[in-house]
Amino acid sequence: MLTFEGVGYTQDAFSLQADFTVPIGARVAVIGPSGGGKSTLLNLVTGFLTPTQGRVLWAGFDLAGTAPGARPISILFQDNNLFPHLTVAQNVGLGLRADLRLTEAQRQQIETVLARVDLAGLGARKPAALSGGQMSRVALARMLLQAKPLVLLDEPFSALGPALRDEMLDLVADLMTETGATLLMVSHNPEDAKRITQSVVLVGDGVAHAPVETGEIFANPPAALRAYLG
Repeated sequence: MLTFEGVGYTQDAFSLQADFTVPIGARVAVIGPSGGGKSTLLNLVTGFLTPTQGRVLWAGFDLAGTAPGARPISILFQDNNLFPHLTVAQNVGLGLRADLRLTEAQRQQIETVLARVDLAGLGARKPAALSGGQMSRVALARMLLQAKPLVLLDEPFSALGPALRDEMLDLVADLMTETGATLLMVSHNPEDAKRITQSVVLVGDGVAHAPVETGEIFANPPAALRAYLG
């Protein structure tokens, strides 16, 4: 499980506190006002930021001192982080080897995962030849190949239209169920949380609050959530 053990982070006038646990296999939305600390919370997990107090633990192991690339984490950002000069298959292959010196078995893995995200036959294309939804699927395929037990999404589908965003969210939910990975998903859209997550972490006023069951928090929103929703 993922544990924020008395975690605090301070930079200039900004501060964030977190003290809670996320069970293995849970799907959790992270919501709250802009600038409240949602991405900061994720960055404390990835190692891009370091807590000024407390510890972030995975399965009881303190992640302090572990480089971001060595952590049991994969992350998707809004821009998908695709390299325009590489093909779809090569972009996905980066999830296996950064130098792309792939074995035949690994190339088959790529083909298999591309088929799983409905991109079969598109491995030779460049990102510029893809739609927005297809580019998101390439990023998902790379994440799936990494086979990390903790998946972080930082609003990767916010640029997509409602129908396509829902399609991508449903695919994420299916992949999390298949792999058993734990999901933390930052979103500004409450409907995203309602669609695929089991609980919600509300971030605001300098605190990332402990997860609350999704249906419960929206049925009986605390004052901070009511202010955010308007």
